[in-house]
Amino acid sequence: MTMPASRPRGTRQALAGREFAVGHVARPNLATVAWRWRYELILTAVVSVAAAFLAAVIGALGTILVIAAIAALIALAPPLRAEAAAFVWWIVTPHRVRTGMAQAWIHSRDGKIPVVLRTTRQPFGERVLLWCRAGTCAEDFAWGRHLITAACWAREVRVFRSARYAHIVVLEVVRRGENREGETGHELVPGADVAELDWSADDVAEQQVGHEIR
Repeated sequence: MTMPASRPRGTRQALAGREFAVGHVARPNLATVAWRWRYELILTAVVSVAAAFLAAVIGALGTILVIAAIAALIALAPPLRAEAAAFVWWIVTPHRVRTGMAQAWIHSRDGKIPVVLRTTRQPFGERVLLWCRAGTCAEDFAWGRHLITAACWAREVRVFRSARYAHIVVLEVVRRGENREGETGHELVPGADVAELDWSADDVAEQQVGHEIR
């Protein structure tokens, strides 16, 4: 019996690309959801316990007045208002980056997006450290950075890659000012050579702590 001829490589790649394009991002399990929302959950628990303690000590009306006074102080003091805004963006940005990655089709063949290892506050906005899963790379972010910028409600997003570890990608989410001192390397843009960062093994090992759970 004659065996059917194998498909040309170009056809297989075309079909694979079509399958990828119509794919969907995998649903996170409960542990992953809890890990992604850990800061909000911790903050809610702390505020709830503090409010319950104040209510037991000074009563419900006193608690409301204290909360109102704190909110007014933050709203009226520019340094406190800026600090509060930066804190909120630090919490919100990882969620928006994940949304941007999903909308830009930056995910593996089984629908898993890169892992957000850490988000740090910077003078220009936030710096997000990512771990690319097999099937994703820094170039994906270069081509999709405009979608991620829109998803993050930011001025722009700059993409960098580790000089030693190709799976480590850094996004600089620029919201304000000029990113001069915070510059971490040459910008990675579509069609250009990959920009690289010099990360030591100890640096990367440190970032692996607290990675997302699938």
